[in-house]
Amino acid sequence: MVLSDKMHTSQKELHFDLAAYLQERQTLVEVALDRSLPVIYPEKIYDAMRYSLLAGGKRLRPILCLATCELIGGTIDMAMPTACALEMIHTMSLIHDDLPAMDNDDYRRGKLTNHKVYGEDIAILAGDGLLAYAFEHVAMETKNVPNDRLLRIVAILGRAVGAAGLVGGQVVDLESEGNTAICLETLNFIHNHKTAALLEASVTSGGILAGISDVDLQRLSRYAQHIGLAFQIVDDILDITATQEELGKTAGKDLRAQKATYPSVWGLEESKSQAQSLVQKAKAQLADFGDRAKPLTAIADFITARTH
Repeated sequence: MVLSDKMHTSQKELHFDLAAYLQERQTLVEVALDRSLPVIYPEKIYDAMRYSLLAGGKRLRPILCLATCELIGGTIDMAMPTACALEMIHTMSLIHDDLPAMDNDDYRRGKLTNHKVYGEDIAILAGDGLLAYAFEHVAMETKNVPNDRLLRIVAILGRAVGAAGLVGGQVVDLESEGNTAICLETLNFIHNHKTAALLEASVTSGGILAGISDVDLQRLSRYAQHIGLAFQIVDDILDITATQEELGKTAGKDLRAQKATYPSVWGLEESKSQAQSLVQKAKAQLADFGDRAKPLTAIADFITARTH
């Protein structure tokens, strides 16, 4: 083989097609989500749950769970019930976040929000139903995983969504509305809990299902914390720079709600720089995993490159 052929082969080996990877995994997740929640009596609540659960989106959380499980030597089948549960929990948070008592938004993923279609009462119950069903789905549908690992998954999901995680972050977020001068420490608290906690649970749960070591779990936890905060910084940037059509939800609502954001604290350019720095720190945590970590490495880069 001539030198140019060797170089071409090496470049092909280094290349990772993230778009194809995400599309393949997203399709698997969509099929699993659809199967996970059939419509039975009373049909109205199941319709409302499915309306938001199957409304599209990047499916980033379940994909991270699947990718981490495979990285540690597990299988997609082993991780899929937890991956679906993560999306159910995330969807619950979106339904409740859009309610008039919270962020009061009319659109999500380019469609009317749940309460605009089904009413506030059913929207609240749809979120509650998805949250409860997430735990049932993990417990009943996970196969070929030791019980002690499954118990850890239930605990991780509970912490990520409760007052120590998402709920706690949302409370401080609501309390901080109208105060654009909140300190960076408070802003980080909000988003480490409201956004990063569930992303971290997505990564660590995949590893735990596959029997990850404590050292590797710490590495992947740090990776997830970094990409979680970077994800929120980019969200704050897009709220200013993207259109409603690009976002699939109301643009500029943080400014109208007088919320402190990373661009309001740092400015746009510094926010972009901080997000990129977090992504580099995240990728550094994957160094010891070698080529097996290509999906997680590419997803980290995707976080800052996304436009919606």
